[in-house]
Amino acid sequence: MLQLARLLQLASPALPVGAYTYSQGLEWAVEFGIIRDEAGAGRWIADLLHHGIGSYEAPLVVALMAAWSADDMAEIDCLNAEFLASRESAELRAETAQMGFSMRRLLRDLRDDSLSSVMTTVEALPEVAFPTVWAGIAAAWQIDPEAALTAYLWSWAENQVMAALKAVPLGQAAGQRLLADLGRQIPDVTVNRKNWPKSKWSNFTPAFAIACARHETQYSRLFRS
Repeated sequence: MLQLARLLQLASPALPVGAYTYSQGLEWAVEFGIIRDEAGAGRWIADLLHHGIGSYEAPLVVALMAAWSADDMAEIDCLNAEFLASRESAELRAETAQMGFSMRRLLRDLRDDSLSSVMTTVEALPEVAFPTVWAGIAAAWQIDPEAALTAYLWSWAENQVMAALKAVPLGQAAGQRLLADLGRQIPDVTVNRKNWPKSKWSNFTPAFAIACARHETQYSRLFRS
């Protein structure tokens, strides 16, 4: 039960990393007319779940947890650098670096002795990505990798839906319908992608990359990405 409580804490929107300030290109997709309603928002987020975050970030989080559990500092450093390099736009890179910085600061503020080795490692990194620190805490708290990945994907999906609620805009009931549908899809992504070899990892989503890049020059916006 302690692991469940810890996992809920990591997946909570109350986690002080500023995730709510980012839309990851969704705001531009609304501005450009790609997303106009509940159905459009659902398609956009689900496509990213399966072909973006699910095909690259999901297996990376599991690999990071394994590296943390094995105290493989070289692999942690490599995966961290690869994820930072994979960000398609300046805003996306700044997003994961800022959230990683906030997670690193949270490590200090938690004052949890079980996280001391994680803190030592991330303090040595010149720049740390959000999933690197998140996976380190999850591994140190001995959370099951499959449960951790499910929560990680849920947290991402929830943030995307909250962005859609503000940007489209959508009502609260529409948001819950979107979350219910995404929630049905997340377990399949978790099971199918958790053990993917690196040769299969891919974040090739051109429309997403274009949306993120064009958001940087969007005149009127609510979100930082």
